[in-house]
Amino acid sequence: MDTALVKDVLGKLLAFCELPFDDITLSEQEKSLLRVNIASPIPSRIIGWHGETLNALQHLVKSMVRGIEKTERAPFIVVDTDGYRRMQEEKVMRIAEQKADFVRRTGTRLALAPMSPYFRRIVHVHVANSPALQDLTTESIGEGDYRQIVLKLKNEKGHIKGGEELSPVLSKDDGLENLDV
Repeated sequence: MDTALVKDVLGKLLAFCELPFDDITLSEQEKSLLRVNIASPIPSRIIGWHGETLNALQHLVKSMVRGIEKTERAPFIVVDTDGYRRMQEEKVMRIAEQKADFVRRTGTRLALAPMSPYFRRIVHVHVANSPALQDLTTESIGEGDYRQIVLKLKNEKGHIKGGEELSPVLSKDDGLENLDV
């Protein structure tokens, strides 16, 4: 992926939208993941209401880069400012770890609240790669905006049929109700 192109496209978008920024830095974290950080004197303008502006910018950059490079799939680009996206990723992983304890204690499956494909991916990867969670596995169920992650023990003893819908077990303080997708 052409990182100079990503930086140029995002810079022009920010200028066009009159969103103030000082710098754009890029770092490749995995072979196909590019993290883009926008340094801004007013990061809240770039974040927008519950991350909507940030999500829109990310979507536009991915679409424009895909069109310019004429690639078959959109590149995996994560746009962040002021650590906003990183804090949400950490929040989702922390909640998954807390819910993992419930799954272990009860031996039953637990469905997390519906979330975006990006945050579902964060949970799937975290559970798969975390040594402390090796006794668990995840799957996605549901459709569209109601797609959610199910945490379950790898050696599940229950009699729940595959694909059976579960209601999310939410408490008022689990943090998922305010997750910006």
